[in-house]
Amino acid sequence: MSHIIETVDLSKKFGALTAVERLNIEVEKGEVFGLLGPNGAGKTTTISMLCTILKPTSGTATVSGFDIVRQAAEVRRSIGIVFQEPSVDDRLTGRENLVMHAHLYGVPAGERRRRIEVVLKLVELEDRADDLLRTYSSGMRRRLEIARGLIHYPKVLFLDEPTIGLDPQTREHIWAYIRELSKREDITVILTTHYMEEADRLCDRVAIIDYGKIVALDTPQSLKEKLEGEIITIKTKDADRLSKKLGEAGLVGKISVVGDELKLNVKEAHATLPRVVEMAAGFGIRVEYVSLHEPDLGDVFLHYTGRGIRAEGGEEYHGFTAIRRRQIR
Repeated sequence: MSHIIETVDLSKKFGALTAVERLNIEVEKGEVFGLLGPNGAGKTTTISMLCTILKPTSGTATVSGFDIVRQAAEVRRSIGIVFQEPSVDDRLTGRENLVMHAHLYGVPAGERRRRIEVVLKLVELEDRADDLLRTYSSGMRRRLEIARGLIHYPKVLFLDEPTIGLDPQTREHIWAYIRELSKREDITVILTTHYMEEADRLCDRVAIIDYGKIVALDTPQSLKEKLEGEIITIKTKDADRLSKKLGEAGLVGKISVVGDELKLNVKEAHATLPRVVEMAAGFGIRVEYVSLHEPDLGDVFLHYTGRGIRAEGGEEYHGFTAIRRRQIR
């Protein structure tokens, strides 16, 4: 397969801040490719350069065979974008929003009506097409934005945090639409996300990005398999002390501390777990709870960065579970 997107040492600085540093990725035609990382990791800056919204400080990239700086107009004609922030006009109907976008992208007049009907059906909004957007739910608005991004036959669809702020059920529906769109329309999808499950469920490959750098890139399954074994999670107010004692004993291999939780990557969990709990009790360390699970992308992120991925609202994501913590100001 040919590379529909390729970056070579792509970098972006804002003054003294390096937002993206020497990014090198190759995305295949028809692939769903994810940029996974916390807010501020450089995900949105990366796709903003690929969409020609921002010019790189150094390095280069091509999208659909076009250079993002020298052939910006051709790049823009070949892509669709769904921004993180809502960008549809709620004073218009769904259909009127699509008509306006079709005009902006130069969709031929004779083709406009048919294409609008196609994308409305694709996102299951035919019955609500002539209702004002202010009557739409957040999930319906997101689906309309996806439809709008598809109306001019893009080769690549960029989705910036496509399900942020949506409830779990609506998020599931959006995931189904994205996968179906990619297969049916043969569109390459590039999405940014800080949701572990979203990256795991949607992406053919995932690039984990942190502080503007890619720290790991592979299929979700391969990334998880590289950790081997299982993950023991222990919650205790003496997490640091227990980590030190376990390290001194050489009982487990990789140990990570995130707040009041220890993450232990072990190969023989069922044999190791009772010994860890017994050791904690021996040192007078109170264990609040213990859990055991197969490695997930949250554990992969922790393995490569040494910290848990943080999201908006003071939430810390470990795998598929969001644990809300009180923020100290």
